[in-house]
Amino acid sequence: MSNNRQITSRTVEKKPIIMKKPYDKLRDTGIDWLKVMPEHWEVKRLKYVSSCNDESLPETTDPDYQILYVDISSVSGTSGIIAKEEMSFEDAPSRARRIVKDGDTIVSTVRTYLKAIAPINDAEDNLIVSTGFAVLRPFNIFPGYLSLVIQSHYVVDSIVARSVGVSYPAINASDIGSIFVPVPPINEQLNIANKVQSAVSSIDDLIRKKEQMIELLKEKRIALITQAVTKGLDPDAKMKDSGIEWMGEVPEHWETQKLRRVCKFAYGDSLPDDDRNDEQVPVYGSNGIVGFHDMSNTLSPAIIIGRKGSYGKLNYSQDSAFAIDTTYYIDRKTTSHNIRWLFYMLTILRLDEGSKDSAVPGLAREDAYSLAVPVCDPDEQQAIASFLDHETEHIDALIQKHERVIELLQEYRSSLIHHAVTGKIDLRGYDDQLR
Repeated sequence: MSNNRQITSRTVEKKPIIMKKPYDKLRDTGIDWLKVMPEHWEVKRLKYVSSCNDESLPETTDPDYQILYVDISSVSGTSGIIAKEEMSFEDAPSRARRIVKDGDTIVSTVRTYLKAIAPINDAEDNLIVSTGFAVLRPFNIFPGYLSLVIQSHYVVDSIVARSVGVSYPAINASDIGSIFVPVPPINEQLNIANKVQSAVSSIDDLIRKKEQMIELLKEKRIALITQAVTKGLDPDAKMKDSGIEWMGEVPEHWETQKLRRVCKFAYGDSLPDDDRNDEQVPVYGSNGIVGFHDMSNTLSPAIIIGRKGSYGKLNYSQDSAFAIDTTYYIDRKTTSHNIRWLFYMLTILRLDEGSKDSAVPGLAREDAYSLAVPVCDPDEQQAIASFLDHETEHIDALIQKHERVIELLQEYRSSLIHHAVTGKIDLRGYDDQLR
């Protein structure tokens, strides 16, 4: 495929879906989600074009055998396999059993909402994935085309829709095999796979670059906050050793105190699920607003900290808010210090590291309370908070802009795959993907 026309962020913003000439002759499929497809294509169940879970490591495997293990959390729906962990069979979890080979596609059958799907290319001989994946191995279908079909949003949505369970939704591998997929002639499969994968690779490269830019902006943000809350705003201030290695020197007139003397972490309260739809006060969980509730005793402003789940994750509520029992909160009743300054201070303390050695990882108050923080007077706290509000606003806006472009790129990627594998666009005869 020609690379004369490259996919760019501006391309995505202008044309979110790649549109080509459709096929001339279509026919009804009898399937609700597909409706029509090219006249010469077929529709088959996945189990008739791919086998499932063909090979697994036996329990008799040499305990010293070294494997490269891939768990559900190590797979991204857009980036594929993002991490592999080397370990011996003896030390591996009992779910480290599925053998994969080049051409396979792995699909998560547990926590299906994560949409952990990845094609297997250039697989190491000792690559092993979790039994939480279904390993689909193609036959009578081109591997690259099968992978695209599995990544298309109609198959992904079908898998999620057929999953059972609320907190830990799962699907049987046999249920995945019953999903219908469109199957063009093999030469068209090859053509679609080659052209779409080339375009997808360009999109994925752009996504990675945007993600890298976001990481750099976040690092810049943390560096800015760290400088302000540990060194102050006066470059000529006399400094002294804080006695804390990571903190270094602090202004001479500041104090270093344990966090327990600065604030108290109050527990969020229990809240029945059926009361979250009154649309009165935002209700916070570990990842932010989870609903609304009619409450008389609200927090304003408040820092809300994940205690379970996304432990240590910070949220700031300027308006009235309510924290549920998976969170801590800090408001004016639990600290005498400037709330906004304290929010920035907590940002650099890495509370998200939590109590990792616990059976149920989370953030323990006593662990946080033992941390040392530099404390300045109220006027300086206000000045630092105002300065950081102004300076981080621009950084946050840039981060949001890059995140939005990533969303558009992902939508663009999904649309291209969907249109190609369902026959909505005819790629035969085209030398490029964009116009």
